Amino acid sequence: AAFLIGDSEELFATYLGGASATREFLDRWRSPGDVRTKQWEERFGENHYVALGTAAWAETLEKLDLTAAQITTVLIAGPHGRANNSLAKKLGVTVAPNLADSLGNLGAADGCVQLVGALEAASAGDTIALIGLADGADVLVFERGSAPAVPRSLAAQIAGGNAALPYAKYLAWRGIMAPNPPNRPEPARASAAAAGRSGDWKFGFVASKDRESGAVHMPPARVSFEGGNVDDMEPLPMADAVGTVMTFTVDRLAYSQSPPVIFAVVDFEGGGRLPVEVCDVVPDGIQVGDSVEMTFRRLNSADGISNYFWKATPIRGSR
Repeated sequence: AAFLIGDSEELFATYLGGASATREFLDRWRSPGDVRTKQWEERFGENHYVALGTAAWAETLEKLDLTAAQITTVLIAGPHGRANNSLAKKLGVTVAPNLADSLGNLGAADGCVQLVGALEAASAGDTIALIGLADGADVLVFERGSAPAVPRSLAAQIAGGNAALPYAKYLAWRGIMAPNPPNRPEPARASAAAAGRSGDWKFGFVASKDRESGAVHMPPARVSFEGGNVDDMEPLPMADAVGTVMTFTVDRLAYSQSPPVIFAVVDFEGGGRLPVEVCDVVPDGIQVGDSVEMTFRRLNSADGISNYFWKATPIRGSR
């Protein structure tokens, strides 16, 4: 999760203040190289987190001259579910439903994502308190501003998510499980030299546009296919461009950890055409004329090198 911080007159939210409390204690740990964490007896961590959360909460209310009743929404984020529930009871507040049931444990992003969802659902003037329980306790208080929420709300993105993704496949993608590899030749490893020569295209999805004819070249080229002008191009960032699926194919033979692979020919608004892989969609969920946007994803891994490039993904809801 990321936040844009500024001093605009019309703000989405204003940070009012907060407080932190910490103490050295052993609750959850992971050795370097381990894929899972280990945890001490739950009640031990619960006692520490509840005490720290209570202290940070009281200090925050005192600093901001607020009462618990003046807080519109309270959020608690942290990996210790028992401590989260106990702290809510201790403070005597009603906590907003956690997103873990629909999104799972998001780790470090959990609190930020919860905050975004609460701010989008709030009205101007509402006060939202976020309590984070991890290596201590932090309390952050925000006031909802008058700026409208973005069209692609968190709730809309959750509703448009891929609920059909099997958990075993997710574990395989994360390298926690080792499934039988596809019965196809493995892809060649990514070339560092090739990636270095085309960094703007590979990482920024920057095409080129002929200054004279306006023709868009994807990938970028030195020679224009309209008029043949040489080295008369200007860079054209396309990462935020919207495209339309003109045709597509479902390839059940291509090497992939998530078969089948869907390829489409995409025409972009303002010019440009590119054959590209489509992600976050099932074979029956795509059709000619669908609107897509670009997203930076992993293509494959070979010889320990993960190769990333841009894929198309269906646009769900408003942008």
